[in-house]
Amino acid sequence: MSAPGLIPPIMFFAMIAFLLIGFPVAFTLSAVGLLFAFIAIELGHFQPVFLQALGDRVFGIVANDLLLAIPFFTFMGAILERGGLAEDLLEGMGQLFGPVRGGLAYAVIIVGAILGAITGTVAASVIAMGLISLPIMMRYGYDMKLATGVIAASGTITQLIPPSLVLVVLADQLGRSVGDLYAGALGPSIVQVGLFCIYIAIVSIVKPNWVPALPAEARTLQGWPLYSKILWGMVPSLILIFLVLGTIFMGLATPTEAGAMGAVGALLLSMAHGRLSYTILVQSMDSTMRITAMVIFILVGSTVFTLVFRGLDGDLWIEGLLTALPGGATGFLVFVCIFVFFLAFFLDFFEIAFIIVPLLAPVAHKLGIDLVWFGVLLCVVMQTSFMHPPFGFALFYLRGIAPPSVKSSDIYWGAMPWVVLQLIMAAIVIAWPELVTFPLDKVSGVDPDTIRFDVPLPEFSMPPPVDFK
Repeated sequence: MSAPGLIPPIMFFAMIAFLLIGFPVAFTLSAVGLLFAFIAIELGHFQPVFLQALGDRVFGIVANDLLLAIPFFTFMGAILERGGLAEDLLEGMGQLFGPVRGGLAYAVIIVGAILGAITGTVAASVIAMGLISLPIMMRYGYDMKLATGVIAASGTITQLIPPSLVLVVLADQLGRSVGDLYAGALGPSIVQVGLFCIYIAIVSIVKPNWVPALPAEARTLQGWPLYSKILWGMVPSLILIFLVLGTIFMGLATPTEAGAMGAVGALLLSMAHGRLSYTILVQSMDSTMRITAMVIFILVGSTVFTLVFRGLDGDLWIEGLLTALPGGATGFLVFVCIFVFFLAFFLDFFEIAFIIVPLLAPVAHKLGIDLVWFGVLLCVVMQTSFMHPPFGFALFYLRGIAPPSVKSSDIYWGAMPWVVLQLIMAAIVIAWPELVTFPLDKVSGVDPDTIRFDVPLPEFSMPPPVDFK
């Protein structure tokens, strides 16, 4: 490899090294990009004219209407987290499934899926369900590892279920429609909820003492009072889900517009429950501001890094490296899943999406891989970034709100079976791509070969002769 050809791999591994040391991601990406740009300019391997594009690229980020969906969905999730919707849903579902072994675990999984379809943020789901359901599970004798694992995993479902923020970011990075990724993720998200419930069913048979049913004295609601409580929690939720997802799938609204309607709907729902206050509003706005600023700064940093990396032909180095893998497209997919899984030990999903996906997408396209399916597969694998140590954010959220009697080792070991289930889900998506592509396969009733455009030729007439006499 020539001296110019050595710069891209050195730049890539330098970026990984700085991230592992613990430097802030956004500033690491910008600093490494600019550092190697100046080095390459001095060595004569990089044209300074490339850097003139930075201003336009940064302006393109802040002017991207699609990214406005991120603060809308974040604000909606923050309001609902503090507005008591999860509490009503969990109480009703817990009473409904209470007589069944593992009933509280089933309730957590189902409510996690519903919250995921409303909030789009993992933090809101994990914190809300951890605060409400963990003390109840501990009180009635649930195994600690299983209780913490099901709460963290059910909150992480939010990452796959539309309107997931991850799908918004992946759509932007892959150059595909957010609506297509939302439609493609519906099948895998339903299957994943089913996998989680099957696991609880198996545990209730093999280890029934881990997931006891609620005692009769704890089942305080029966008959119509129980169903009315469930309806009070479910009906507004379904309306909000339609506002967010239904309008997107029906083509009535863009993701950004749907996010705005969802934010307004979350405010109205909290007001209807009598739980909207000035303090909650300020806290939700503060949380939204912080997350949005973090995303934008990471995106700006990744733009600087990517511009310099491609200017040094780093994209060609990545392409040559990955297309030469044995097994063609299958080998590439196996490598990507393993690579992203191990990166998720150290990077969160935003960092993976902004740093790695722009390097992988051109290779996937060249190998003939559908980018919508590829994006959903990456989303499934990136769920593990929330679940496994040392930097699983779902585990951090749960550790932050769990009582001191819950050991960190219980939280970490409790997450392991659910990480395995997420990897099984990735294998299912690879083995059964129709699970993702089925909603996107639209058959046109028009044969393109029969389309004709008959353009009438203009009629020309000779002007009358001119008499010069």
